[in-house]
Amino acid sequence: MKPKSIALTALAMAISQQGFANDNAMEEIIVTAQKREQRLIEVPISMTAISGEDIAQKGVQNLQDLSFNVPGMSLREDGPGSYLIFMRGLANTDSAGALVGVYIDEMPMTLTGYDQLDMRPLDLERVEVLKGPQGTLYGQGSIAGTVKYVTAAPDATEFKAKAAFSLADVDGGESHKTATAVVNVPIIEDELAVRLAATVERDGGWQDQPEAGIEDGNFQDLEHIRLRALWTPNDRLAVNTTFISHSNYSQLGLGYEQPDRTIDVSIDPARVLAPKDYNYRIANLTVSYDFESFQLLSTSTHVAHTHRYPFTYLGTEATIHGGNLAGISDIRAEVEQITQEVRLSSTSDGPFNWTGGFSMQKLDRDFVSYRDLRYFDAVFTLDPFVSQDISENFAVFADASYQITDKLELGLGLRYFEDDRETFDGDRTLTDTFDSVDPRLYLSYALDDDMNIYANIAKGFRSGGFNAAGLPSYEPESVYNYEIGYKAALVDNTVNLQLAAYYSDYQDMLRRALLFIPEINTFQELTSNIGNAEVKGFEGAIAWNVNEHLSLDTSFSWIDSEVTSVDAQDATNKAGDPTDYVPELSYTLGLNYQFEIAGQESYVRFDYSYRDEVSYVDRSSFTDENLPQLSDKLSLLNARMGIDFGRYDIELFATNLTNQNKYIDPYIAWKNANRTKPRTLGIKFNIDF
Repeated sequence: MKPKSIALTALAMAISQQGFANDNAMEEIIVTAQKREQRLIEVPISMTAISGEDIAQKGVQNLQDLSFNVPGMSLREDGPGSYLIFMRGLANTDSAGALVGVYIDEMPMTLTGYDQLDMRPLDLERVEVLKGPQGTLYGQGSIAGTVKYVTAAPDATEFKAKAAFSLADVDGGESHKTATAVVNVPIIEDELAVRLAATVERDGGWQDQPEAGIEDGNFQDLEHIRLRALWTPNDRLAVNTTFISHSNYSQLGLGYEQPDRTIDVSIDPARVLAPKDYNYRIANLTVSYDFESFQLLSTSTHVAHTHRYPFTYLGTEATIHGGNLAGISDIRAEVEQITQEVRLSSTSDGPFNWTGGFSMQKLDRDFVSYRDLRYFDAVFTLDPFVSQDISENFAVFADASYQITDKLELGLGLRYFEDDRETFDGDRTLTDTFDSVDPRLYLSYALDDDMNIYANIAKGFRSGGFNAAGLPSYEPESVYNYEIGYKAALVDNTVNLQLAAYYSDYQDMLRRALLFIPEINTFQELTSNIGNAEVKGFEGAIAWNVNEHLSLDTSFSWIDSEVTSVDAQDATNKAGDPTDYVPELSYTLGLNYQFEIAGQESYVRFDYSYRDEVSYVDRSSFTDENLPQLSDKLSLLNARMGIDFGRYDIELFATNLTNQNKYIDPYIAWKNANRTKPRTLGIKFNIDF
């Protein structure tokens, strides 16, 4: 029997034999997945909600860490801050748009498919991970799901301040130092407050480039600051402003790594690469007004993002290039995005609940890549590749549900989206318009106040776009997802249970091939609609407060995904291939035990995550005998112990306790794969003022 099955069976048997008291009951979880406050148990989609306290205790520092705590979620990482997010079997590295949208409060953190803004999980209420297409409420960037960070709001009733300092030893690397501060200041009592949350990280690298004399070069010099002000002059009006500044610098910032913890630079191993310099600024204004039966909300966001980074690749003997194709690029991207959303939401307790509105977005992206190429024994310095991309889109959307009976609720959502795109790649200007109607239909039945079953059908959409070097454009892709689920709070609310099964029909899937273009004597990427795929999956989560001291939790995902038909010539796939970056099985196990040491409240927790290998298939780069390319299986164990002394507490922590040194990414034969971070042991001091 597999470990997941053993854990679930043991948990179920223990629950059936255990008595409980109400003081073990879990706190009710309130989420905003459908852009209005609801109990988690009432939301008719599969989702994961992790509290800010649990995020901190699990040691989650970035999206990669979060993915290890959300089975079925995986990433392609090109160094700190550069993530492509995959979920529920929808996973490819192509297209100008994202598969999974990321938000912090009302602010979109997704710019393009390659520009998803890094986020430090600092001073959070919770993180919500919505699984499956969220096109109706969140738009085209959420074809596979949505990640929402919900930050702690300013409090106008009292002054609060806290700080944290941590020092950690990275096995085989440099020490990692972090300082964090949160300050909440009432300006006008019960009316106006500001809240500052900031973190600074230094060092912590472990990767070397011996030929260039660089040691521990993947350090991070990071500053992340968030300032939020909230003005509530009366019970109806709320004005929220947020400003975020983020900067991160790393000498070896790509993260591609060999098993000996070195990086391999193609063409010239002694060449010092361009550093990774990653910055963004976000400004947001959100205003809401509560009328008697509905709320009006307006949210405006401006993002300015700059990113400089190297890109190096080597087509090893495992590829069709046999070690004879290699390249280095110095890449610079500058992105500006403005978004505006206005929506109305019902607030009454009647049987009819609804949300509707419109959104607009304008995005400008300037991109330049300075490139060196080696093909066999010849080395070329190519002309810089320059592109300018503009996207102007708007959408109107509505989602409404009606309580047909005390137990039965029927809901319908619809979004119309239109995207005007323009690109200039140095030789030509291309324009096109992509549009989509994305429906959603759901049904929810309450077996009782704390037990729901639901069915949900939803469509997701991702825009088409343009290839360079005179290659043809590509059309949009879409997915239809069919899901049934069960949510319950059991045994006097000491057990929370979620189960979901789904089937996804992935149409006009986009994939990227690498082609040689004789006219320009170089290789060029070609993104095209290659055909269709299907995904079948089953996922769930159980959280159990065993008693006032002990809590256990587990979550799991099983995914079966494959390409079912291929239409394109010279396609990267054949029917029957698995889709990329999809673990068949992944699961987590957690234990948290609270106790006293010399009268001081204390805790110890263990978090274990397992993920099957993920694959990569590209027949433009590999012959059949070298496919699929595979990452390693991952088994990661984290531990933390804390003692609370009142105004301050001390924590000891360990991440990757068993010091696993494994490939996270399957892009190994191109030497474009990152590995698990070495074991990190540390101590953290938290102080409340």
